[in-house]
Amino acid sequence: MNFNDVISARRAVRSFTPKKVDDPTIRALLRAAVQAPSAMNAQPWHFAIVQDTSKLKRYSDRAKALLLDAPPDAKSTHYEQMLRDAHFNVFYDATTLIVICGKDRSPYIEADCWLAAQNLMLAACDMGLGTCPIGFAIRALNNRDIKEELQIPLPGVAVAPIIVGYPSAPVAPVARAEPHVLSWAR
Repeated sequence: MNFNDVISARRAVRSFTPKKVDDPTIRALLRAAVQAPSAMNAQPWHFAIVQDTSKLKRYSDRAKALLLDAPPDAKSTHYEQMLRDAHFNVFYDATTLIVICGKDRSPYIEADCWLAAQNLMLAACDMGLGTCPIGFAIRALNNRDIKEELQIPLPGVAVAPIIVGYPSAPVAPVARAEPHVLSWAR
């Protein structure tokens, strides 16, 4: 695919086959991620990779509990029934979770890490893999005990959890609105 085709083909995949993503493929995705721009070329990202299904299940359960225990907002209320379902996995049973982490909590860390995430997701699409950012997991992944398990340094922060795997079926395109330009000074 050419680059514009990859941009148009990338989808949030939420249904995966049980096939694991191999190490060389993960390393290729990480190499794509680190090609992202970063503020002042700080390259502040680190990566934690989880392919242990029991850990993914435990992290999912923790994320659901934290979301249900938090003050309700529009999103958690909308997804409450799904979050209460014992069989629902916030990682959609993907075989791989790549957590893009920041070294610290500097002002540009989130933007830098999300730029790396976009590179990773586009590269995965080009390789025939599916991805989905999992915002539901961010709070759980930043709990001290999980950060220790993932070897995320304490001043660091889990920013962008991205699941990766082989899609079980094609995902239909989602309609996109035309760009809404607020102003165009010339």
